[in-house]
Amino acid sequence: MLTLGALAEKLGAELVGEASHVVDGLGTIQSASSSQLTFLANPRYRSFLEQTGAGAVLIPESQRAYCPVAALIVKDPYLAFAKASAFFEVAPQPQVGVHPAAVIDATARIADSASIGPNAVVEANVTVGEGAVIMANSVVGAGSHIGDQCRIWPNVTIYHGVTLGPRTIIHANCVIGGDGFGFAFNGAGWTKLHQVGGVTIGADVEIGAGTTVDRGAIDDTIIGNGVILDNQIQVAHNVVIGDHTAIAGKAGIAGSAKIGSFCLIGGAAGIAGHIEVCDKVQILAMSLVSSSIKEPGTYGSALPVDSQSRYRRNVARFRNLDDLARRVRKLERLSD
Repeated sequence: MLTLGALAEKLGAELVGEASHVVDGLGTIQSASSSQLTFLANPRYRSFLEQTGAGAVLIPESQRAYCPVAALIVKDPYLAFAKASAFFEVAPQPQVGVHPAAVIDATARIADSASIGPNAVVEANVTVGEGAVIMANSVVGAGSHIGDQCRIWPNVTIYHGVTLGPRTIIHANCVIGGDGFGFAFNGAGWTKLHQVGGVTIGADVEIGAGTTVDRGAIDDTIIGNGVILDNQIQVAHNVVIGDHTAIAGKAGIAGSAKIGSFCLIGGAAGIAGHIEVCDKVQILAMSLVSSSIKEPGTYGSALPVDSQSRYRRNVARFRNLDDLARRVRKLERLSD
């Protein structure tokens, strides 16, 4: 619970309304109650603002005249709402200490302020930093380092030789440091290339549920500071992802691809191996990136949804594009 006065001070906002009014949660602009905070970032939804029953609304200066309730005037309402959400966190706070059902190797070094949940396994020579949390049934492999204030949710598997920077969050059912897909054909089958690298993950990274990050074949797979990965992403061996890049769910990044900083990669996009994507590139959902991108900008390759009949006609015509191009070139030569 916070008064609007206290909230305005924390967010650096201008308060229009009663400073003593208390808010105790968050809501949408359509459904928020008089004790909840909401926001308006897109002026197209101004009609919702005019009818809201929220306790207060984060809005830009341009919407001040349309707000019927208390307003917190900010430059970027969505960013301010994200910051405010931390004050109303509802996730249970873990207890400090090691649960009696956890299995901890005698050589592991665990900070006194860390929390290790039931049935968690911490193997030899692991370091767990101050305030770090390892929840139930998670495994941390030998020699790994869990930075200060990291949070590892239940059923996460972190293999040996993995480093997590401070304040990194790993959600449930992730696998960090599994073997990369490295095999050499021997004429009769496949010979495994043993993956001797590790995984290095920077500070303030968040990795969504069910995502896999493979260990490097020789050098480490590297995820930079501030990277956010959605659920069910595949990051193959020796991939490098630059600082503050965001990748949406179901994307797949093949081995040794290098992605720059501040990139945005849409859901189900595929990035081929051994290519480079420069900084500040946006890749639209379901696109296939098969060659390097050397200039910042927005790129896409997937077809948008269409009616079935039109889509089928277009697919049939795509098959004729090469023949059509040849005919056009022939006509151009005849006209010269």
